[in-house]
Amino acid sequence: MRVRLKKTVVLVGMMGAGKTAVGKALAAKIGAPFLDSDAEITEAANMTIPEIFERDGEAFFRARETEVIRRLLTAPGKSVLSTGGGAFLAQENREMISALGVSVFLSADVDLLWSRVGHKDTRPLLRTANPRATLAEIFEARAPVYALADLEVGAHPSYSITRMADKVLTALNSRDDVLETY
Repeated sequence: MRVRLKKTVVLVGMMGAGKTAVGKALAAKIGAPFLDSDAEITEAANMTIPEIFERDGEAFFRARETEVIRRLLTAPGKSVLSTGGGAFLAQENREMISALGVSVFLSADVDLLWSRVGHKDTRPLLRTANPRATLAEIFEARAPVYALADLEVGAHPSYSITRMADKVLTALNSRDDVLETY
């Protein structure tokens, strides 16, 4: 039995929630293309996201992010799309994702997120005097918005990437409008 996407699956959530890793695993499992909006932005700009933030600011980055997400959602064919942690915060993006795809919130608590991103210097929003506290503040501010996603799949420190991809697939199977079996 094979599966085909009727809609693009858009993974949303905090930095470190596993959107890219789980997205790649899910795409491989169902034989769909995997796309990453952050990777598309960095390729188009020929700059890293921290460089874009530094040179042009967050507002500029967010505008480009919306453009890229729109392009990826309206391209022919359906895919698994990983978005940056802030992408789902914009109402325009949420409405576009809802109209053209299905959003899946990969939820994880602050301790798990910190264990994944605390040692990296590639997160512009965490370049503060107390990055762990900043992460917690971002989490508290964003959690209610992420909760607006169509589906939610909870992460746990013991879950492998494969197990998370399986949990997302199970969640997608709860809807009639996302997957087609043939």
